[in-house]
Amino acid sequence: MTPIGIYLHVPFCAAKCPYCDFYSMPAAPEVQDQYTKGIIQRIESYSDSHLPADTVYFGGGTPGLLGAERLGRILSAVRRSFDLAPDAEVTVETNPGCGDDALFDGLAAAGVTRISLGLQSANADELRLLGRRHTAKDAARAVELAHRAGIENVSLDLMIATPGQTQESLRQSIAFCAHTGASHVSAYLLKIEPGTDYGRRQDTLDLPGEDEVCDLYETACTELERLGYAQYEISNFSRPGRESRHNLKYWRCEEYLGFGPAAHSFFEGRRFFFPRDLGAFLRGDPPVDDGEGGDFEEFAMLALRLCEGLREDACRERFGHPIPAQVRRKAVPLERAGCCRVTPEGISLTRAGFLVSNAVIGALLL
Repeated sequence: MTPIGIYLHVPFCAAKCPYCDFYSMPAAPEVQDQYTKGIIQRIESYSDSHLPADTVYFGGGTPGLLGAERLGRILSAVRRSFDLAPDAEVTVETNPGCGDDALFDGLAAAGVTRISLGLQSANADELRLLGRRHTAKDAARAVELAHRAGIENVSLDLMIATPGQTQESLRQSIAFCAHTGASHVSAYLLKIEPGTDYGRRQDTLDLPGEDEVCDLYETACTELERLGYAQYEISNFSRPGRESRHNLKYWRCEEYLGFGPAAHSFFEGRRFFFPRDLGAFLRGDPPVDDGEGGDFEEFAMLALRLCEGLREDACRERFGHPIPAQVRRKAVPLERAGCCRVTPEGISLTRAGFLVSNAVIGALLL
């Protein structure tokens, strides 16, 4: 059986950032203890399955707030309940300045192999506008501490097209990432979500216009690649061999199990999720069925997020047929418009296509 991924949602944050739509909240230590006990019980419900797994991802929220001891207990439960590969990629998200200097030593001792840090920017004014509590110095120290602990694979998150951001400040943030020795950078365009603080005051924000957003994205891609980070997905760049193996499962439509409030799963051909409700999760409420998953349209939509695109060989292996002729026909005018490439091996989006990926993918598949 192909190894699955394990996703663990930790819904705790020190404070809510104004742009954030993820399920998160502050929590006292006793609530964190209840959560830890509850998620271990959910994980151990699979202890008789003997399912192989080769990636584990603690997302959030800010999983680092749980501390190395709690995270280590949860990871031990994963090892007891699943056949975790010896070379498994185990990622923990955290923020610069979260926890004490011993956090990364404890995570390394627990078996964590990868850290994802929420940098967002190395510019003090931009960090302030984003509601971030750390400084660039905090981020540099966090990367250093992770490396000292033996966790060499460190990813940094950057946000593009944020209030007040300029081409120069973006270049400086990217140069900062390279200077720290980070092996991976996730560079996401800011999306204004309804219900967030930014969503409520969108008209007051100093946001770049559409053309400026495109220029900022192009600058990020060009600068990251110049510094040795190869783009492999719309928003993700890595040193050779440092791509996120867990996130690649999502984009290649492979199976994974999610635990925790707001965690989603794709397993045995079905999608299901836990509601965004910590109380319901701790009560033991079951996940909600979300229907079948993994059909051609979903597979293609996810594959087209990757630079490798929708490949003939992957399509034949999974569905027993080539890329449908009508999809290839629809790709012809999009290729002429500079939005995709069409080869005998498959269809992939160009950088210009990535900027309007939803429209391009919709035109190909609808």
